[in-house]
Amino acid sequence: MPATRRLPSPATSLFATALALALTACDPPAQHAPAPPAEVGVVTVTPRSVELTDEYNGRVEAVNAARILPRVGGYLDRVAYKEGEQVAQGAVLFVIDQRPYRIALDRAQAQLQRARATARLAQVQFKRVSALYAARATSQEELDTTRAAAEQARADEQAAEAAVADARLNLDYTEVRAPVAGRAGRAMLTAGNLAVANQSLLTSVVAQDPVYVYFDCDEQSYLRYTAARGASQDRAISANMVRVGLANEAGFPHAGRVDFLDNQVDPVTGTIRARVRLDNPGGIFTPGLYARVQLVTGTAPRALLVDDKAVLTDQDRKYLYVVSADGKALRREVSVGRAVGGQRIIEAGLRDGDRVAVDGTQKVFYSGAPVKAVPYATQSASAK
Repeated sequence: MPATRRLPSPATSLFATALALALTACDPPAQHAPAPPAEVGVVTVTPRSVELTDEYNGRVEAVNAARILPRVGGYLDRVAYKEGEQVAQGAVLFVIDQRPYRIALDRAQAQLQRARATARLAQVQFKRVSALYAARATSQEELDTTRAAAEQARADEQAAEAAVADARLNLDYTEVRAPVAGRAGRAMLTAGNLAVANQSLLTSVVAQDPVYVYFDCDEQSYLRYTAARGASQDRAISANMVRVGLANEAGFPHAGRVDFLDNQVDPVTGTIRARVRLDNPGGIFTPGLYARVQLVTGTAPRALLVDDKAVLTDQDRKYLYVVSADGKALRREVSVGRAVGGQRIIEAGLRDGDRVAVDGTQKVFYSGAPVKAVPYATQSASAK
């Protein structure tokens, strides 16, 4: 008969478990090594001279732009230009059927010849009657009648001359010419269509060189320019250097000058409109394009600049972290100024030689936290 195996009682199992827990509790706790200080990239700030600028959004507009309307009506004979091409001032763009206007000119010239013949005859009669009157061979009434007839004939001759000039001008107007030099748009009417005088839009011509860039300057900046220059209002902006860049260009490669400032501030937007004149020999500025305008407003000879991302925000206050000599990140509240090429001018709260934390500030959880400072340029290069 096989031997019977006895199982431990529940009381015995509970005792063994309690004993094991007690022995475990008596072991000394494991010692954890302290976390290393957070690594932050720092930059040592030093004062330097910087150019102060303001940037605005603008639009390119043509110096000269003309909507071409016919001055006389008629059916179009032909379109005399190539759409989209440069045209010279005075170039023929459209030709209206000239036959009715040539007939009108011939009729006016014939009437002029008739008026001249009548005027000559009236003048001869007046001279003859004047001689008879001097010899007391005719009456005063006859003299007055012939004088009036001569004067009326002369007036008719002048009216006929004006009619000829008008007919010739209308004939000239059948050749629709470009009033300004520039690029011509598409033809809105083609040969065979009726053009109504002073109503039918035929095309448009837009000058390409030079061009204007219009932008709106806010009221506070305008007052600052005026105060800084100590100049009259019309010279407050025009005294500043201006640079312009297009949407696909880096920076502001084109130099210009402000040649117009509006005479009042718009009370709705609080801005005043200004205009930049730019040379455009290559034709890269097309009217209607968006443009960025940079206005040079002065120079700060000893400005302290830090990278824009080093400046943090706590509600309505700006602050940054300065790494002390003993390796602690100290919070420093600052007053910030203008942005200059991705950096920010610090107007107050920073001193020459301070080491400012630019990268890794998200690892600093309180002022006075220990950090490991590394040069920001070196850290950026290794990250690449």
